[in-house]
Amino acid sequence: MFPEFEVIPAVDMQDGRVVQLVGGERGTERTYGDPVDAAERWVQAGARTLHLVDLDGAFEGRRVNAAAVERIVEAVDVEVQLGGGIRTATDATAVLDRGVDRVILGTAAVETPEIVETISADYPGAVMVSLDARGGEVVVSGWTEGTGLDPADAAGRYEDLGAGAILFTDVDVEGQLEGVRTAPVERVVAAVDVPVVASGGVATLDDVRALRDAGAAAVVVGSALYEGRFTLEAAIDAVA
Repeated sequence: MFPEFEVIPAVDMQDGRVVQLVGGERGTERTYGDPVDAAERWVQAGARTLHLVDLDGAFEGRRVNAAAVERIVEAVDVEVQLGGGIRTATDATAVLDRGVDRVILGTAAVETPEIVETISADYPGAVMVSLDARGGEVVVSGWTEGTGLDPADAAGRYEDLGAGAILFTDVDVEGQLEGVRTAPVERVVAAVDVPVVASGGVATLDDVRALRDAGAAAVVVGSALYEGRFTLEAAIDAVA
């Protein structure tokens, strides 16, 4: 997984459309069209992995945009990781069996940590635990509820349970196009041996390089790509 640093485009879905939220807040979304069109565009531009999020599922606790996800999996020939609304081992195995390469568990992993071990036993390396941090605290349920967990401490525990990777999102800067903070990423990277994928705040190519230099194995980019701050091709070249 991630033998070289990757720039991973985000395809966040709400009501069957691609959106980007500011700071994870519902009602702040900007809309960018059809999910399959976006996925195919990013693959044509050089993406080796796609990051899919069912935002409705994250807020409502059940998969809502499953049809759009299945259309994307059928349309592209790159690795796909999916989060949002996956709350049980049955949910996870269902999407893995339908062609998703990695499931991203956030709320489910916090509420039922053993789910990571259960899924990983049958699908080694297929669980990416999402640690979304606001104010230095892991938040869940679409970033609406605090947990009291420190992201670096939690990352180590999930690695022990079999997580194949950690997705660390800095919610405080997510979607704001004002730059990244590397210190929180460095703390999580130092806590584990599995790959850490960073997300949140990327606005420039320098931000992409900064997260690579902070030790991340990959970076998820959303708003900066959709708003045309830079192209995916330029981002890939910047870290080649």
